[in-house]
Amino acid sequence: MTNIKDILQERILVLDGAMGTMLQRYKFTEEDFRGHRFKDWPSPLQGNNDLLSLTQPEAIAAVHRKYFAAGADIVETNTFSGTTIAMADYHMEELVYELNYESARIAKQVADEFTAKEPNKPRFVAGSIGPTNKTASMSPDVNDPGYRAISFDELRIAYKQQVEALLDGGADLLLVETIFDTLNAKAALFAIEEVKEERNLAVPIMVSGTITDASGRTLSGQTAEAFLISVSHIPILSVGFNCALGASQLVPHLEAIANKTVYAISAHPNAGLPNAFGEYDESPKQMAAQIKEYVEKGLVNIVGGCCGTTPEHITAIAKLVEQYEPRKLRVFG
Repeated sequence: MTNIKDILQERILVLDGAMGTMLQRYKFTEEDFRGHRFKDWPSPLQGNNDLLSLTQPEAIAAVHRKYFAAGADIVETNTFSGTTIAMADYHMEELVYELNYESARIAKQVADEFTAKEPNKPRFVAGSIGPTNKTASMSPDVNDPGYRAISFDELRIAYKQQVEALLDGGADLLLVETIFDTLNAKAALFAIEEVKEERNLAVPIMVSGTITDASGRTLSGQTAEAFLISVSHIPILSVGFNCALGASQLVPHLEAIANKTVYAISAHPNAGLPNAFGEYDESPKQMAAQIKEYVEKGLVNIVGGCCGTTPEHITAIAKLVEQYEPRKLRVFG
């Protein structure tokens, strides 16, 4: 298979858009989420999008197909909440391996279809590893700042299970994303390194943090540059930001890290900021116009969309980046 590092030297790669936004179009009911297999499950399942890889696999494959057809080089697996920690909300911890394996398998099958049709544009699958719903470096209890809802070791074990399943299912790379607590990310990266060592594997890793507000910091208080430094001890493919902010708000943070790393830079922002109803209003044209600043300034190597983005957004982004050179990958020292 073509080495993704070689392609990054030649052109800007396009990541897919939002999975959740696309799944909302199906208007799946509680019954649809359950399917036949989970019809008697004791707790409500609507909203557990990762489960749809088992109960509505055709819909998941269709979303991947739409993003590849729109021009994406990389799609993310439907596994953002695919850890025992996040699945505990639905009492589905024992399904975690299967959820990740099937999600990766579905995405890989679609990727292979597209690669076979266009061998000059190989398609890749990124195993999506979300932040979980717990944080290792902050207390959820204002009255007890020393309290932690989860430990580093618990996170490491959960992430390791997810990583093994994603790789078994066929993921080409791993994307640790929407990082609001770098300690969680470090647990994920530690787990990945363990699996790589045990299996004697070299798997490319993408790391993507999220800047949560106008202060320009992650939720656990790091600036963009501090975040970069704290994940740079691991050999990764790319580092960047996603979610939380719209495309234009990400520019200063991308600028802060683009000149300070040998790694590729990625960005997959939201389609603007959510409106009063939690919806995203930015059109594909508007979003592409903002991302133009990234490519004109030579800030990115990988670009896509997060919340609110659709295949139409990805088409606009793919058409735009075709006309620009990727950010030069520097070698320091």
